[in-house]
Amino acid sequence: MTYNIAVCDDSAADTEYISSLVKRWADCNAHRVKAAAFPSAEAFLCAYEHERQYDIILLDIEMGKMNGLQLSKVIRERDANVQLVFITGFPDYIAEGYEVAALHYLLKPVSYEKLSSVLDRAACNISKAEKTLAAACDGEVRFVQLSDIYYIEAQKQYVLIHAKDGDFRMKMPLSDVAGSLDEYFYRCQRSFIVNLYHVERIKKDAVTLKNGVDVPIRRGAAEAIGKEMIRLF
Repeated sequence: MTYNIAVCDDSAADTEYISSLVKRWADCNAHRVKAAAFPSAEAFLCAYEHERQYDIILLDIEMGKMNGLQLSKVIRERDANVQLVFITGFPDYIAEGYEVAALHYLLKPVSYEKLSSVLDRAACNISKAEKTLAAACDGEVRFVQLSDIYYIEAQKQYVLIHAKDGDFRMKMPLSDVAGSLDEYFYRCQRSFIVNLYHVERIKKDAVTLKNGVDVPIRRGAAEAIGKEMIRLF
């Protein structure tokens, strides 16, 4: 999966340094990361109103009018699962961090080893809480992690879910299944929804997935899919 990580700090130097550590962590562990930096709590909130897809938020505490603790309380009211990590030069706020179920509290200057360890824990928590799709058929229910789904195909009154652990059939309209998916899934044709995370190549009439399968796309969709992948990754 792709980890959406926000760094919020009013020090440009600290923001650049923390962002470089996040990139190093991603490169060392072969993780996909979509990172964004914000110079203030207010700037973060402005963006957060439009996109609430962050998995991990690295927060400074001492920032302008709204500090990191105040911001974290607003975030936690809206998202119970996001991983909050405080990174600050002041040790006086540790107790308050527990009020918002912060994952950890790191003191500046932060070493790569310490931040890497915290990010590993955050990734583990995210994996445990990852959204699943309940594939119900023939009296059984199989919970499939969304990140494990390659693509979904409509077959008359059924849908066929093609996943890493095999194929699962459900008696349900494709449009109903689409409502249970996240933003990484794209309806590339009337009968197909593809997981963009697994797309390796975009062709004129199909996308090639990392497992070698070609999934057909509607005419003119190649450019739209490319733009969506740039936005997400």
